[in-house]
Amino acid sequence: MPVLHNLVNNKELKARMLAETEARTTVSFYKYFHIDDAKTFRDALYQAMIALKVFGRVYIASEGINAQVSVPASQFDAMKAMLYGFHPALDNLRMNVALDDDGKSFWVLRMKVRERIVADGIDDNSFDASHVGAYLKAAEVNAMLDDPDAVFVDMRNHYEYEVGHFDNALEVPADTFRDQLPMAVDMLQQQKDKKIVMYCTGGIRCEKASAWMLHNGFENVYHVEGGIIEYARRAKEQGLPVRFKGKNFVFDERMGERISDEVIAHCHQCGAVCDTHVNCLNDGCHLLFIQCPDCAKKYHNCCSPICMEELALPPEEQRSRRAGRENGNKIFNKSRDLLNMTLAIPAPDKK
Repeated sequence: MPVLHNLVNNKELKARMLAETEARTTVSFYKYFHIDDAKTFRDALYQAMIALKVFGRVYIASEGINAQVSVPASQFDAMKAMLYGFHPALDNLRMNVALDDDGKSFWVLRMKVRERIVADGIDDNSFDASHVGAYLKAAEVNAMLDDPDAVFVDMRNHYEYEVGHFDNALEVPADTFRDQLPMAVDMLQQQKDKKIVMYCTGGIRCEKASAWMLHNGFENVYHVEGGIIEYARRAKEQGLPVRFKGKNFVFDERMGERISDEVIAHCHQCGAVCDTHVNCLNDGCHLLFIQCPDCAKKYHNCCSPICMEELALPPEEQRSRRAGRENGNKIFNKSRDLLNMTLAIPAPDKK
């Protein structure tokens, strides 16, 4: 019976990855298509990817596949050929190769079967996710950005939009994609006669969002083919102006790809120009926020004095404080401040 999951601890796996001498390529891809037996599909794909030393995250559902992986550079073509032949729907699958990549993004392969490859909250049997808006290639994106009748809609989370976006793009201020979909429909009701252009990181969210807008009566709907990653890569290859400003947030160890030189965000602690996302070093918090080098030094890589104080406690007391703590959604939100987030961390009992 083949092993279909990882058996080695994360610390050892990360050490092995860092000791590798061959360069790795980080790539993302997705495809909406029907899978009859997601579990069987997952197990077969896991074995094929493990054989090629692929690391990363892969989600499989009856509606398709969503993956962010790294592969040894010498195995990239083999992985591509394997995927093209793995299922007819994956033939000529588009792959978004990372722009700003050191190959150290993943150190283990995690492949899971889920209800959806993107949690969307849609409970409508008449919705057809394959009926999507028109694709826009890089040159067409630039032309659309100059069209006064076009509205660009960013279908990413607020913390992604904060560090990088297209000029004048509309932010849909929700914490989850499932909340963004109905919100986008409501926000754009007065602009149904406009050209609606959806975009996201790699295309998976904006493609489904474009289908949802069409399902809700919008007619002129487009989406950026391959998302920000593919747009920036193609624009640079073709010598076109790259109109995306700032950094593209990515969901791996890098936490961002530099697209343009502009830094459009600010440190959440002091307000200095900065777009570096970090996680609070206090394991009892782990808040995702933007921190400049000066504040990282001042707060010992923590989000607040409260977390800095807790981090300095003996490990046993830290664990005692964390026991039973409800952290909730530990992502900095501009509608909340760091003080409000850290107030959720209880002070030690007074005896």
